[in-house]
Amino acid sequence: MSDTKPKVVLAYSGGLDTSVILKWLCEKGYDVIAFCANVGQFEEDFSAIKAKALSVGASKCVISDLRKDFVDNYIFEAVKSNAIYESRYLLGTSIARPCISQEMIRIANEEGAQYIAHGATGKGNDQVRFEMCAQALSPKVRAIAPWRDPEFIESFKGRKDLLAYCTKHGIPVDAKPKANYSIDENMYHTSYESGQLEDANCGPDESMFKMTTSPKTAPETPDVVEIEFKNGIPIKITNAADNTEITDSLELFLYCNKIAGKHGVGRIDIVENRFVGIKSRGVYETPGGTLLREAHLDLEGICMDREVKRITEGLASEFARLCYNGFWFAPEMDLIRNSIDFSQRDVEGTVRIELYKGNVTIMGRSSPKALYNADLASMDIEGGGDAFDYNPGDAQGFIRINSVRLKTYAALRAKFD
Repeated sequence: MSDTKPKVVLAYSGGLDTSVILKWLCEKGYDVIAFCANVGQFEEDFSAIKAKALSVGASKCVISDLRKDFVDNYIFEAVKSNAIYESRYLLGTSIARPCISQEMIRIANEEGAQYIAHGATGKGNDQVRFEMCAQALSPKVRAIAPWRDPEFIESFKGRKDLLAYCTKHGIPVDAKPKANYSIDENMYHTSYESGQLEDANCGPDESMFKMTTSPKTAPETPDVVEIEFKNGIPIKITNAADNTEITDSLELFLYCNKIAGKHGVGRIDIVENRFVGIKSRGVYETPGGTLLREAHLDLEGICMDREVKRITEGLASEFARLCYNGFWFAPEMDLIRNSIDFSQRDVEGTVRIELYKGNVTIMGRSSPKALYNADLASMDIEGGGDAFDYNPGDAQGFIRINSVRLKTYAALRAKFD
């Protein structure tokens, strides 16, 4: 009879909330297909997640390894764009959501499911991201969000109610003590929020961090790596000290996480503005992403035209805002990403970087497409060669013309102040 039931694809983690949601949906008469995305979570037992989903009542559990897709089509897109939200957050959770949503919609279409469901809260950003992405990809698929459902909320007012429901229905619960904060992790970052961290003045515990060593206890000897880019995308990393050389995109990014995390790179503690209008405190660690962003920014300095750079800074901000707010598949995001692709045509070369106790220090850079000209820039060489015909004396007129408006403004202020 299950083929007569409406089908729903549930974004499933195997945790308390989504296990309760799975059973609740079954009780409501849905044929539930559990979906778990492997986007690089640490120490995740996907076979155990699948077994649990089926035991709770799912008709099927699909585990999708999205790590390569996540790196190639999402993480490296963020790196190429220099994307950063509110000048601090590297979008670790935000950028995973469209990757997961796209696979969830693919499964829904393949299975003939009319619904998707998720365990995102009614106060957070993820509910917006999942549903906006889903609507853009498949407008006819409808979303079920139990944490916005009055009946569900009335039944489950807290963790105690969730645990009682699990006991009633024989749903296994992790016996390990629950941390007093929530964790979201993928290969791009790990985030910590809620619980004790809702006190904005309460510092994070050192024990919570998974991807990074404390800068205080990081090695006393730095590592120096070289990262090569083409069209703004990292294509090779080299560590001459131990002869490491990696070109595969997934392995390259995993190595960036490892080497940067070893030196305590990429930790931040911020209060940010959620799209729904609520301020949120989060602690994040993004080691590989921080390393690659610094390298890419530096390479743009030697390869990119000044005015193109000025425009792409605005595009990076807009890219981050759209990604954070759930508009990855919107037409305006297509416009921005295509514009960034154009800007990256000549962003090619190698950046040498030292990693040491939380710091990313640029040691040098080179590019076959460099716009930098040492003779032209030199204070010791007049002009810059016949091709440039730069006469320092011309600067006098340049300064005079550019100061006209400043003089006009100064005269006005002198008259009326």
